[in-house]
Amino acid sequence: MAAAEPKTDQERRKQISVRGIAQLGNVKSVQTTFNRHLHYTLVKDRNVATPRDYFFALAHTVRDHLVGRWIRSQQYYYDSDPKRVYYLSLEFYMGRSLSNTMINLGIQSECDEALYQLGLDIEELEEIEEDAGLGNGGLGRLAACFLDSMATLGLAAYGYGIRYDYGIFTQRFHNGWQVEDPDDWLRFGCPWEKARPEYCLPVNFYGKVIEEEGVKKWVDTQTVFAMPYDSPVPGYMNNTVNTLRLWSAKAPNQFNLEFFNNGQYIQAVCDSNLAENISRVLYPNDNFFSGKELRLKQEYFLVAASLQDIVRRFKSAKFGCRDVVRTSFTSFSSKVAIQLNDTHPSLAVPELMRILIDLEGIEFDEAFKITRETCAYTNHTILPEAMERWPVHLLERILPRHLSIIYEINAKFLDEVSKKWPEDVDKLRDMSLVEEDGEKRINMAYMCIVSCHAVNGVAAIHSNIIKSKTFKNFYEMFPDRFQNKTNGITPRRWLLMCNPSLSDIIIDKIGDGWVVSLDELRSLESFADKPNFLSAVRKVKQENKMKFAEYVKKEYGVAINVDSMFDVHVKRIHEYKRQLLNCLHMIVMFNRIKENPMRDFVPRTVFVGGKAAPGYHMAKLIIKLINNVSQVVNNDPIVGDKLKVLFIENYRVSLAEKVIPAADLSEQISTAGTEASGTGNMKFMLNGALTIGTLDGANVEMKEEMGDDNIFIFGMTVEQVADLWAKGYKPVEYYERLPELRKALDMINDGYFSPEEPGMFKDIFNSLVHDDRYALLADFESYIACQEKVSELYKNPELWTKKCVYNIAASGKFSSDRTISEYARDIWGVEPSDTKLPDPSQTPLHIGQDEELNEYLQSGGH
Repeated sequence: MAAAEPKTDQERRKQISVRGIAQLGNVKSVQTTFNRHLHYTLVKDRNVATPRDYFFALAHTVRDHLVGRWIRSQQYYYDSDPKRVYYLSLEFYMGRSLSNTMINLGIQSECDEALYQLGLDIEELEEIEEDAGLGNGGLGRLAACFLDSMATLGLAAYGYGIRYDYGIFTQRFHNGWQVEDPDDWLRFGCPWEKARPEYCLPVNFYGKVIEEEGVKKWVDTQTVFAMPYDSPVPGYMNNTVNTLRLWSAKAPNQFNLEFFNNGQYIQAVCDSNLAENISRVLYPNDNFFSGKELRLKQEYFLVAASLQDIVRRFKSAKFGCRDVVRTSFTSFSSKVAIQLNDTHPSLAVPELMRILIDLEGIEFDEAFKITRETCAYTNHTILPEAMERWPVHLLERILPRHLSIIYEINAKFLDEVSKKWPEDVDKLRDMSLVEEDGEKRINMAYMCIVSCHAVNGVAAIHSNIIKSKTFKNFYEMFPDRFQNKTNGITPRRWLLMCNPSLSDIIIDKIGDGWVVSLDELRSLESFADKPNFLSAVRKVKQENKMKFAEYVKKEYGVAINVDSMFDVHVKRIHEYKRQLLNCLHMIVMFNRIKENPMRDFVPRTVFVGGKAAPGYHMAKLIIKLINNVSQVVNNDPIVGDKLKVLFIENYRVSLAEKVIPAADLSEQISTAGTEASGTGNMKFMLNGALTIGTLDGANVEMKEEMGDDNIFIFGMTVEQVADLWAKGYKPVEYYERLPELRKALDMINDGYFSPEEPGMFKDIFNSLVHDDRYALLADFESYIACQEKVSELYKNPELWTKKCVYNIAASGKFSSDRTISEYARDIWGVEPSDTKLPDPSQTPLHIGQDEELNEYLQSGGH
C-alpha cells in the first residue's frame, strides 16, 4: 500500500487545532491497538496484510473506543429508567460508519496521525468500507440521520430494522441500460455489528384463530426466529452511544420428521432454510405498492420481534436500588414511545394490541388506549399508488389474529364516525379501514391515523396537503392529531465529515458551535460581503470540484472541465422527480451550441445519478435516454468542453458525500405537490450549492429561510397544477407551441439519440405529448427561462458565491437535531438532554460482580 502524502507541519497543526480533538499522546495508543487487531483479530502481519485488513484493523480500533461508551450509556438508561423512544423503520440507509464514528468520538486526528506514522493513508482505508445500503433513498437516509441526532441529543432511543443480506442493488450500465447486481454488503463481514444469537425471538405466521371461554387464541402457527444484530450509534462528543438493532431471520432448529423417516434429510434442511428468505433482500422502491407475500412477512417480522423486545425492556425496570418486574401496563405509554416510519411498520398497531389482549389479559378498549397513546405515525407520500393497502385474503392467511383485531378497531371507529356524521353513508365508506371497491383491502395509512395519537407530514406544504386532501376526513375527525415535522439532515455527516475544507473556514470565522446548533450558521451572513471570505469559499468549492473531477476521470474515463458549472441531479429515478425535464434541457443546450457555436455559452457539466426499481420500465428507459444523450453530447467536437453529460453509476451514500460538496447547482424539480419533503435539497444547500426548483416539499421552507433572491424558483404551484388538470390539460398544445420543446421531443422520437433502434424512446415521447401526468411540458418554458438566469448569474463569481454563503447561513432550520427536538417535545413527550456522560476511559465500568450489569447482559445487553 502506498504511503500517505506528507503534510506540512502547518497543515498538521491546523488540522489538530481546528478540530480541537487531537491528543498526540494518544497516537501511540492508537497504533498499539491497531497492530494488536491486525495480529490477534485478523491474524496477519504487515508482510501479508491487504488494504482491507488495514481497514478492518482501524475499524476495530475505533470500535474499541465505542464499546465502553456503549455499555455506559445503556447502564445509565437502566439506572435512570427514562422514557425510551423506539424508531421502527423497514429501511436504514446508514452508508459507511468509520469516518462518521471517528468524528463523533473526537478521535479522527489521532487516528489520522497514527496511520500516517505507520505509512498508511486513512482516506484510502475509508474508501474500502462497504456502504450499509439498507434503504432505497430519502426515507432510509432520514432514519439514519435521525439516529445520529437522537444520540447527539442524549435521548434514550433505539432503532429497529431488518438486517438484509442484500441491500439496495448495485447498479451498473450495459450499453446504457441499467443492470442490477446483488449488493452483497456483508461478504467481508461488518466490523460494527455484534450478533446476539442467544437472544433469538420467535415470530409466528399462518395458523388459525380459535376461541376458548371467550378468549381468542392464535394457534397452529409456523415459527421463524429473529436474531438480533446490534450496531452502535454514537452521539457527537457526548459519550452517548445508542443502539440500532437489526433482525435477521433464522430457521427454527426443527426439521420435518416425516422427511427424516423417508430419508429425505437434504430436503428437510432446504425447506427449513426457506424461512430465512424473510431477511434476504431489501425491496427496491418504485413508489408503487404491490402486495407481495414476502414484503408482508418482512413488515410483520420487524414489528413482532421489536415489540417483544420493547415489552421485555419495559418489564425490566429499576426503582431506586431495587430491580423489579413491571406487571401493570398502565404506565406503558409514559415509558415507551414508538414512531412508525411510514406505514411499513404499521402492523405494530395490531401486534401491540395482540400482546396486550392475548398475552397480558388486558381488555380491548384499554389495550387500544395504551396502543394509541404509545404509537405515532409519519406519512412520507401523497402518491395514491404508493399507499399500502394489504389484500384481506393475504392477511387472513398469514396473520389471521391481526386481521380480526383490525376488523374490531374498524367497527369501533365507524361507530364514532356515524355519531359525528349521522346517516352519512359516504363518510362511512370513505373512512373505513376496509376498502371494498374491487379486491377487499386494509388501508394501512387509515389504520395508523385511527390508532396513533400523532400523525405528521415531513414538510409544511406536505402536511397541509394531507390535511386538506389526502386525509381530509380524518383531519376533520381528529384535528389535534395532525402535525408537521419538517425533515432535516445531520450536520455531522453532511458538512463536518463530507466537506472538511468548508467546515474549517466556517469554524475559523464563527467557531464550531454550529456542529450541534446549526442555527449558529446565521452569523455567516455578516461575512457575505467580505471579499476574503468569499474568495475562501470559492477556493474550497473549486478544490472540491477538482477532487470530484479526478474521481470521475478515474472511474469513468471522462475528462471534466472543472471551470464549468457542476449541475447535479441525484435521487431515485422516478417520473415525478422529472429527470426527463432535465434531459430536455440538456438537449436544448446541445441544440443551441450546435446552431451557433460562437454564441456566449456558460459551460456546464450535468451530473445525473440514481437507481430505477428493477420492474419500473419507464424509469429504466429514462436512464437509457440520458446515457444515450450523454454519448452524443460528449463525443461531439463542436460541443467540446462547453457541455458534458454524465450519468453517475451506482449512486449511494458514499458517492453523495463526494458529489454534493462539488455541486454548483442542485436540481430539485419535482412537480409541485408530489415530493413530500426531500432531504437532498438540504444537503446541497448546506454545502453551498444554489437550488433550481419548484415550490414543492421543503423547497418552500428553504426559500423562506434564505430569501427569494438566493434560490431559483420556476414552474407551477400546487394550486396551479390542480387548476391545469381541472381545465383539461393538453400537453400536445405545448409541444405544438414551443419550437425548442418540439425539436427536442422530435429528436427523442425520431431516433436521433438511438439510431441503431429509432423507435426505442417512443414510449417517452408518447407519455409526455399525450399524457404527461407530471406536467413536464407545462413547466418546460419556465424551467428553460430559469436555467438562463442561472447561467447569467454564474458569469458573476462574486455574486454567485455571495448567494452560496446566504444558502449556507440559512441552513440552520434543516438540521435533523431541530427535527428530532420537535418530535421529542411534541410527539414523544421527552426532553432532549445536553448531559455529557462520563468518559469510560476516565471512570471505570461496572464489571465482574456487578449484579445490575449481569442482569443487563443477560437481557441482551441493550
